[in-house]
Amino acid sequence: MTLKNWLKRSVRASGIISLLAVWPAWAQPAGSPGQGAPASQASAAPSPGKTPAVALLDDADQAQWRTWLADLGWRVITPVFPPGTPAHPNIEVRIQALASAVTAGIQSGAVDAARVYLAGRGEEVAGVFYTISRVPDLWAAGLALGGSPQAAIDSGRIFAVNFTLVPVLWISDRAEDQALADGLKSDGVNVEWRSAAAAPSGSSSGAPSGPTNAAIFDWLARHQRPAFPAEIDCETNSPNFARCYWIAMDKFDVSERNDVLPGTFLRPHITATLDLGIFSYDRDDPGPGVLLNLPEKYTGPLKKGDRLVAIDGKPVPNAREYDAMMAKLTTERGVAVMVQRGKDRVRVETRIVVPEIQVPVTARVQARYEASDNDIQISSRTVKELRVTIPPQWALGSRLYWNGLSLENIAAPGCLKLTVDKELLHAEKCP
Repeated sequence: MTLKNWLKRSVRASGIISLLAVWPAWAQPAGSPGQGAPASQASAAPSPGKTPAVALLDDADQAQWRTWLADLGWRVITPVFPPGTPAHPNIEVRIQALASAVTAGIQSGAVDAARVYLAGRGEEVAGVFYTISRVPDLWAAGLALGGSPQAAIDSGRIFAVNFTLVPVLWISDRAEDQALADGLKSDGVNVEWRSAAAAPSGSSSGAPSGPTNAAIFDWLARHQRPAFPAEIDCETNSPNFARCYWIAMDKFDVSERNDVLPGTFLRPHITATLDLGIFSYDRDDPGPGVLLNLPEKYTGPLKKGDRLVAIDGKPVPNAREYDAMMAKLTTERGVAVMVQRGKDRVRVETRIVVPEIQVPVTARVQARYEASDNDIQISSRTVKELRVTIPPQWALGSRLYWNGLSLENIAAPGCLKLTVDKELLHAEKCP
């Protein structure tokens, strides 16, 4: 991962795999010879005057995506940062900037709101999962090519329910990725994993094939985001990321408990680490040892180019063995490590640190529209103020229930600000 773009708790590095550069069928523009059906056949007709769009966290990748999407006529959207933004903004700032750019494109009439797809490849794959968990209500689907979502999981900010209406297609080539994807699915994450290295059916060549560009974009085009889903479910630990389709959670209150709505955050797989400051590494580093990548403003005892070769006298053959060694450690203690620095081996005194996994305090809202009863049912936890946007087709004398409190005869569409005070439900038009 690129450490400067992530929070400190998510610094465990994953292998950087750029599948689109590795497999020739993906490296060609969509619709190239050998890609199967022309890419133009992959997309159903978008809304008149509006086009589907692919949103990227990585601005540097937009030229390549524009090439792939040219025949489809889809747009590419990247973050637009306000003046004064730091040169290397963190992941939260990048997400907010991307969400603002997508919203602006929709409001301008250029982008089809039902067909905005979040995509990333290589080290940005974790960003795809993290972004959907933070802002679930903008995307029709997600596309993750290569990489791994593990760093996003290890942030402790991935909430399974936020993927309910946003399926993610993850295509990669590592054997362990399928097991990780299966684990995500069992935890409730709406992810579909496909192998990039699978040989064609009936082939004995063993040559990598995997899905073609046309097949990938066809998968995306089959998914659309409804403007007002009849059922929604979102969880967050931040008021900065508290939108949930037609509901916005405006004020939190930890005393507003609701045991019917448990937390859905994915427990980080955080193992012991060395107290050497922030560093990252490629999990596929074949060795010997592990090359330690340092951020720009690193202040610890390491030097650029250092390679970790031993811990307490035990050799570190490669990055995978380093992971295995650290996973077995459960006690904090002092330790001496050996790093290869040029031609010299340097002993560094440090400590083994075992991070604690803290369960976050979160807010969750679950809502549905019952057409047969003309009811809007809302359940929430840790929320004391909501904004609810009601479309015309629901505003026909409908009733609204929030945690058992009722609002009768909603006769007009629009936005309602709801608050709970002393077990009474109050409603007024949104300002």
